[in-house]
Order: sequence, then C-alpha cells, then structure tokens
Amino acid sequence: MAQKNVLPFEEPIVELREKIRELQKRRDEEARIKERELMEELDREWKRITSSLSRWQKTLLARHPLRPYTLDYIYRLFDDFVELHGDRRFADDPAIVAGFGFYHGMSVAVVGHQKGRTTQERLKRNFGQANPEGYRKAIRIMKMAEKFSRPVITLIDTPGAYPGIGSEERGQAEAIAYNLREMAGLKVPVISVVIGEGGSGGALGIGVADKILMMEFSIYSVISPEGCAAILWRNQAAVEEAAENLKLTAQDLYSFGIADEIIPEPPGGAHSFPEMAARKVDEVLWRNLQELVSLDPEERVEKRYQKYRKIGVFREETKS
Repeated sequence: MAQKNVLPFEEPIVELREKIRELQKRRDEEARIKERELMEELDREWKRITSSLSRWQKTLLARHPLRPYTLDYIYRLFDDFVELHGDRRFADDPAIVAGFGFYHGMSVAVVGHQKGRTTQERLKRNFGQANPEGYRKAIRIMKMAEKFSRPVITLIDTPGAYPGIGSEERGQAEAIAYNLREMAGLKVPVISVVIGEGGSGGALGIGVADKILMMEFSIYSVISPEGCAAILWRNQAAVEEAAENLKLTAQDLYSFGIADEIIPEPPGGAHSFPEMAARKVDEVLWRNLQELVSLDPEERVEKRYQKYRKIGVFREETKS
C-alpha cells in the first residue's frame, strides 16, 4: 500500500530515508557512521531515480506537500524576523509573508509566498495564491527596504496569482504590473529564490531580481501544465505532454539563461531533509548576496536591466 505523501517514484527510498532520520536522533558515533553509509546509499539510489524523471514528475516534486515553505526557510535562515502586515489600502493577505530580519548579521527584507501545511492553514493562506493586496504589501516592504538600504530576498512558491472576481475587481493585473516596474528600479540588491512552484504572474509579482536562484526540483513557468493542457489540448490527460513542452524545470530555466544558479537539494528532495536543504540554500544565497552588495547601486540596476533585456530568443529578417 502506498504511503501517505509519498510519490510513486519515491517508494524505493522511503525505508532508507526513515532509517536515516531515526539515526539522526541519536548522538553516538556508531549512529553517525551508519548514517553516513546510508546517506551514500540513498544518494546513489536517488541519482538513479532522478536520472530518468520526466518534467511532470519534477513538477510533482516541486509541489510535494511536505516540501519546506517560506516560513520554514525564514525560521532556519533569518534571525529576529518581524513580520509586517497590510497593504495600507485594503487588507492584509496571508498568502504573502513579508518583513525584516537579520541574515548573517545583515538586516534584510524577506518576502515570500506561503501555501500552508494543514487544511485550515491552506484555506487561510489561499494555497499561496496572492490577491492584489498581497502584492501591494510586498512592494510596500521592498520600498521600505530601499529607503533604509536593506537588501531584498524573495522566496517564490505559488501556483499563480489568485484569479477570483474580487481580486480582479481590486486590480490584480495592475498590482503585479506595478511591482514589475518598481522592482526593476530598486536601488538595493534583490535576490529571488524559487523554492517550489514559480507560477506565471503570481511568481513574477515578487520575482524581478538581480539574481534568480532555483532549487534543483523547483519549476518556473508562464502557465501550469494543467492550464496548458486545458487550453491547447482541451484534455487534462495531456498534462505530461504539456509539462514537456513548457520546459519548466530548473535545468531548463538555467539553460535558457533565466535562472542564474541551481541550488542542489539533498538526496530525496528538499522535503526529505529540510535542515540540509536550508543549509544548501544558505550557502548559495549568501555567496550571491555578498557579490551584489559589493556593486554600486547604479551599476546593479543597469545589470538587472540588461539581464531582462537578454531573456528570450528572437530572429530579425530583412526584406530581400
């Protein structure tokens, strides 16, 4: 019988993963030696599994219900985080977490989507789908960070912006478009980390950055495979084909020059060993932040502009 919250292709490593977790609770040398041996075995098995994963299967990993969310990374990476609320226009949006904390002793602004773990929390957080007030709260915090010369770190994990009637009435498209413009000109360093799903404009609303980092099994796409299948094939059975054509994985985005770096995940994925995943994010994030902080603000903005000008492929034809 399949275990709860275990994807079919994960089943060969479940037992190994559980044994390692049990060993990690012990402190003796024997346990540490055995843990290292099992981790090596898990690593080999995981590489075998992931070498043949389809883009749709990687999408399922990006959406794994046990995958670390924004607050999980905030608690592990940032000290003295203080969450700020409200867009000063309409309401607070729990789908977006925003505030200030210390990262390696440096004061930074942190903004990210939060999906929610339990059914009650998922409903409260609207499954990580932000309303206009969420994006307006986000840019309010970013502008505050710019005022006080604080770097901005965003954590992206959303199926997309909420498409409800109320959100459209309150200016969903305008709120996202405003964020795109304002983020493009922020004078402070901006780094975006795709920790799970990067869904369409919902991700872009907090995703205009100097550096785009993607977790190894995260995705970033203009539309979900389900949405693409419904529009192009009019058939939900075509989701796997849609995912293949969307080229939405971290590896795809890196090859296109959109993602600047891929953050490796522990064997079994980020949800298998969240602490290890956080350490890997920390290593790459801190290195990139140090690089950006050393740049002159005007130079940083120009590099950001040039980064987005280069995205995309086109061909010019002249009349003969």
